[in-house]
Amino acid sequence: MQILESSSAVQQALTPLRAKNKTIAFVPTMGNLHEGHLSLVQRAKQEADIVIVSIFVNPLQFGEGEDLDKYPRTMKDDQEKLKQEQVDFLFTPTVDDIYPHGMANQTQVSVPNLGSFHCGSSRPGHFDGVTTVVNKLFNIVQPQIAVFGEKDFQQLAIIRKMVSDLCMPVSIIGAATGRAEDGLALSSRNQYLSPEQRLIAPQLNQVIQQTKKALANGEKITLLEQQARDKLDQHGFKVDYFNIVDADTLDDVNLRSREIVILAAAFLGTPRLIDNQTCPLNPKAI
Repeated sequence: MQILESSSAVQQALTPLRAKNKTIAFVPTMGNLHEGHLSLVQRAKQEADIVIVSIFVNPLQFGEGEDLDKYPRTMKDDQEKLKQEQVDFLFTPTVDDIYPHGMANQTQVSVPNLGSFHCGSSRPGHFDGVTTVVNKLFNIVQPQIAVFGEKDFQQLAIIRKMVSDLCMPVSIIGAATGRAEDGLALSSRNQYLSPEQRLIAPQLNQVIQQTKKALANGEKITLLEQQARDKLDQHGFKVDYFNIVDADTLDDVNLRSREIVILAAAFLGTPRLIDNQTCPLNPKAI
């Protein structure tokens, strides 16, 4: 695995491979890699000749009071994991490399509507930071394929819309959410859970799955959303949101909705956990 520390190094390494018509797949990460990240790498290897992973903790997507300084940085361990996965290139830019004129002077990319609710309501500016850095990384790496996890369902939808709206020649692949044996979605933030909280955390996915079954039976969406919030409250979560929405627009479900998605975010102590589940629409649920 070759480690590339600057944008120019990436371009020097990948340009001759493009000339040989090699397909390049890209997996952008913020590091502190776990099995969920590695499953994205494995999917990328299935799709392309060359795989490049980036590790960059993007300050532009962290809001006031969020955990930028505390975000775990485990570069040495991450490198070993990526070597074991036989990744071709690791891109490790600095903040100065990505934002050479400072973040305040950085042109930003904003996707309207999709980023204004759910996680966007609780984390204003977060998705603008995500789309801006992903846009920059795409321009540096110029991959044909990029792989993102479906755990961040709203983020994936926003990136897909950005790519479509800006006519970017990148195929976006959503990879299934990696889970622990008890169903908890894998996340770097899980390590902040106390042993007692870790036992409770799988209830988020369990409540989502219970809601999915009730939706299939035609129970009403608004009632199910409130019941789910109440259940999570009883388990000790502080619910940020539990919303059942159209999977394409992330807005209210209607009779034209082809698929729906259950989106949930909740605090368990300090860690904020997110999860989701897509399912078909039973019109009786509206």
